[in-house]
Amino acid sequence: MKNGNHYLSDKECELCVLGTLLLERNAIHQVRELLTPNSFYFDFHREVYCAIIAMTDRGERADVLSIGPELSKRRVAYKPYDIVEVSQNSTFDITQYACRLFDLEKRRKFYDLGQYLIANGTSECEDIEDVLQATNDRLSAIFGDTVKHIRTATDYLTEVVEQVNNNLSGQNIPGTPTGFSAIDNKGGLQPTNLIIGAGESSQGKTALANAITLSATKAGAKIAFYSMEMSGAQLLTRLAAIESGIPVSVLSNNQLTAKQITKFDVAVTTLSKLGLFFDDRSTSSIDAILSSIRSMVFKHHVQGVVIDYLQILTVNKKSANVEEAIAEAARRLKNIAKELNIWVLALSQLSRDTNNPVPSVNRLRGSGQINEAADMTILLYRPEVYNRKYPEPFQTTDTKGTALIDIAKGRNVGVFKFIVGFNAATTHFYDLAERPVLPFAPPTNEPF
Repeated sequence: MKNGNHYLSDKECELCVLGTLLLERNAIHQVRELLTPNSFYFDFHREVYCAIIAMTDRGERADVLSIGPELSKRRVAYKPYDIVEVSQNSTFDITQYACRLFDLEKRRKFYDLGQYLIANGTSECEDIEDVLQATNDRLSAIFGDTVKHIRTATDYLTEVVEQVNNNLSGQNIPGTPTGFSAIDNKGGLQPTNLIIGAGESSQGKTALANAITLSATKAGAKIAFYSMEMSGAQLLTRLAAIESGIPVSVLSNNQLTAKQITKFDVAVTTLSKLGLFFDDRSTSSIDAILSSIRSMVFKHHVQGVVIDYLQILTVNKKSANVEEAIAEAARRLKNIAKELNIWVLALSQLSRDTNNPVPSVNRLRGSGQINEAADMTILLYRPEVYNRKYPEPFQTTDTKGTALIDIAKGRNVGVFKFIVGFNAATTHFYDLAERPVLPFAPPTNEPF
């Protein structure tokens, strides 16, 4: 037990918080910004909290069974009963209990500061100016952590003015590049944003995500990729196909020629340097994925996350139908993007419409609330698959080897559409220098 006023502590409250952290998977992320090791008055409780934080930062799960070995590794003396005592306590409102520990920690600091003032008020050993300065410094330290998340309008106006000045000078808004100039010229993928990439089956949603991921990581971004359908090796095979120009089927099934081996070796060298991360332990559980994302941000400083795909995610929510579950998953992905200051690209299926396959946000499968949670919604359409033409204003565009990207919702960037190229053999979407038109089509000045 450390020095301080014993009355400014609450053992039962500390036990409830620690017990909940060991029993509930994501409880630590609800209170981590509130609590520090010094929030716990009792030595053993403080050591348990430090052990929980250390395990969380390594991407591990701290629970009743794993906390003992972690404490032993940290050379903390304890008895099995000590852990039993902690694990027997829990609460449904951990934030309320954490706030009490937060307040008690501050009050203990007030008490220590008061003792310092009493000691110097009854002694002339220290210079009065030094006492005043030390008091101000300690008060600032006490309140500094408390108000760091509170900002004034002036604080944000500074950012707004900087953005306007950047626009005037022609500087792009900083963001993660996608490889598509129509999006990148408007700032790319922005932190805190949830981006929904949607299309019918077999339109190439994963291929589009792969193209964005490759462009972003080659530009220096660090990205975590979660796929419920493909392994990391399968995804890297597709990225190698894009980078080398060798068809996916050849990389997967055929012996490479000498020329292809050279191209493949160059692609492997490039891909090995990318900041791309996978978590093979992740499942379709939204809770497990959110926990992994936090670990990726803390350990590897990822700037973006790709989820393939939204409809497969499972949400532990009692009496929730499919639509409610998908909407809840989208909201939680948006929340973590804002909390961790990253962007999240979540792929989503569109319901089929054989009469009119042109995509629209009304066909987001499972939930009309997905589009509400999104900051940007990207719809993908390849009319070549349906033996159809493009809708206006792209009806003169050759559909062979091309696709339409429709930014159907773009918070702060507006809505727009453009044509990109698509190499089916390498599953590669790419920017076009010139829009291909159908034979005998009249010239057009429409954007592509």
